[in-house]
Amino acid sequence: MSVDHYENFPVASFLLPPRLRRPIEVIYRFARSADDLADEGDAQPAERLAALADYQAELERIATGKSALTPLFVDLAAIIQQYDLPLQLFRDLLDAFAQDVVKTRYADFPELLDYCRCSANPVGRLVLYLFGRTEPLHLEQSDCICSALQLINFWQDVAVDWQKARIYLPQCDLRRFRISEADIAEGRWSANWAALMDFQIDRVQALMRQGAPLVHALPGRLGWEIRLTIQGGLRILEKLRRVRGDVFSRRPTLGKWDWLVLAGRSLTMTP
Repeated sequence: MSVDHYENFPVASFLLPPRLRRPIEVIYRFARSADDLADEGDAQPAERLAALADYQAELERIATGKSALTPLFVDLAAIIQQYDLPLQLFRDLLDAFAQDVVKTRYADFPELLDYCRCSANPVGRLVLYLFGRTEPLHLEQSDCICSALQLINFWQDVAVDWQKARIYLPQCDLRRFRISEADIAEGRWSANWAALMDFQIDRVQALMRQGAPLVHALPGRLGWEIRLTIQGGLRILEKLRRVRGDVFSRRPTLGKWDWLVLAGRSLTMTP
């Protein structure tokens, strides 16, 4: 498992109640296809933004009670109506994908977290809405988990994102640890780089642990799904720390043995 590109989204997992597999698949198709519009292929930025604007227009048709024009949005409209899902969460996702087209640097950690608010947090909130668990504390804990997963993805993919001319590490942190963009371009590991990555790992671990108590408030199957997701993210962070943040030589992922570790750790998560 890698923590990237919506693969941490619980798509039709056997741990999910069967009645919710269909709505989660529909939401996933929306998020995945919109993300691909922003990232995949050879389209120019203006073309990508236009395609995302078409998605926004479809959402506005749903908001005003008009019939959707495409099969995806016909399915999405039915799910939104059935579960009373907030349209703003879908708008936020599209805003994040559009931001990826035009914004490639982040000044500081709060600015990066604001991006996560739109790019990652809506996914967790939508799942909670499907389960009818929308208490403010639970939504906040979900936000912590989803933002942490997004940040783990960024730390895994520093080299991959550089190929897309993007740097998600905060610019102020690069300056603090004396890392240049040339270091990233050349895949240059150093003690300063290791210190930078340790700093990022520490802050994401704290964020994940802040959200982890959510698993004890959720019904059985969803709780186990989230337990495994949290433990998967924390395991990736362990592997990042073990290689001193050297994502240039090896991108940390989870193998078969790791799944046994995750299962064991999920069983021992206590309130």
